[in-house]
Amino acid sequence: MEMESLPNGNSAAAVAAAAAAAAAVAPSSKLNQLAESLKLEHQFLRVPFEHFKKSIRANHRIVEKEMSAVISGVADAANADFSRDEAVHHLNSLVSRLQGLKRKLEEGSRTEHLQAQKCRARLDHLESADADNLSDWNNMRLKRILVDYMLRMSYYDTALKLVESSNLQDLVDVEVFHEAKRVIDALQNKEVAPALAWCAENKSRLKKSKMESKFEFQLRLQEFIELVRAENNLRAITYARKYLAPWGSTHMKELQRVMATLAFKSNTECATYKVLFEPKQWDYLVDQFKQEFCRLYGMTLEPLLNIYLQAGLSALKTPYCYQDDCTKEDPLSQDSFRKLALPLPYSKQHHSKLVCYITKELMDTENPPMVLPNGYVYSTKALEEMARKNNGQITCPRTGFVCNSSALVKAYIS
Repeated sequence: MEMESLPNGNSAAAVAAAAAAAAAVAPSSKLNQLAESLKLEHQFLRVPFEHFKKSIRANHRIVEKEMSAVISGVADAANADFSRDEAVHHLNSLVSRLQGLKRKLEEGSRTEHLQAQKCRARLDHLESADADNLSDWNNMRLKRILVDYMLRMSYYDTALKLVESSNLQDLVDVEVFHEAKRVIDALQNKEVAPALAWCAENKSRLKKSKMESKFEFQLRLQEFIELVRAENNLRAITYARKYLAPWGSTHMKELQRVMATLAFKSNTECATYKVLFEPKQWDYLVDQFKQEFCRLYGMTLEPLLNIYLQAGLSALKTPYCYQDDCTKEDPLSQDSFRKLALPLPYSKQHHSKLVCYITKELMDTENPPMVLPNGYVYSTKALEEMARKNNGQITCPRTGFVCNSSALVKAYIS
């Protein structure tokens, strides 16, 4: 059977093949885009996994502590000369302790199971991404990024509402950020006890980090400063001997500086010591805790929303963006985006692009630029439309200069 020939000489089979090839290219490009997107999902899997490992370690410590106490109690009972009643009472106390351990292990097992489920759900979510549902998957990712931003900025109630309305419970780290919230709230209320407890709980991991944490040391310094502020010098000296002296081998300069506050007092005007009593020291501790917390769980120090926005702004940032006549269509005409793009380098543009001031459309060979006698340049499309409405008259929108359309000169892009 012969194929029907088309007017340009191509057969219907050739057109069908071309259409199939085009259809194959589109999913291929989407899959490449998806592959690039998945490279940015390190934190998405790392955080619940670190939380899971933390629960396992905590349960392991509980078992070791309780079993050690029970074994020690059994050994004591074997060596002691107990009466019948004393022996029964002692064994009952050991049995009660083991029953308590069983309850703790059951609770810990449920927690571990839920966290393992969350890891599995996130793996399934990543595996579900394909070219057909890429739009829905990206929409879900955008919601995750917004929740991450809200939790980092302490908008907890708003974040929870978005999580519940979008069914994101297994895809975001609300529990992890609630752990941080308790410490942050305490520091903002000028209390260091929860932060010190957090340091003790994560002591081994903080020591193993690439940059050994100074957070506990900074907390101890602040607690010492508060004692000096209250003019409780004797207690401050006792505190320094117990908690600050062990840091002397690595942080002697900081210790010498803070110990001098005993002589200068909180009302000093000496700038070197006055700064130690300022309220902003508590804000510094909050910021430092957030950094340590993010490092511990493998999170980015910056919110994901900032990182994605900066990636886009880096392609748009040019010196023109910071001029007063920057077009409102440019995101960098807004102060919030300018601030976000401030540390970014300027975009490297290999080829200049001319955009018409009137239509905001690109000026190219299809829509060439035209030069007015006063030197201003606009697109052919814009000027032809203006001339048609004004009987061949052209008015420069910037200067008000009026001329005939015949006075226009075409500009050539090289």
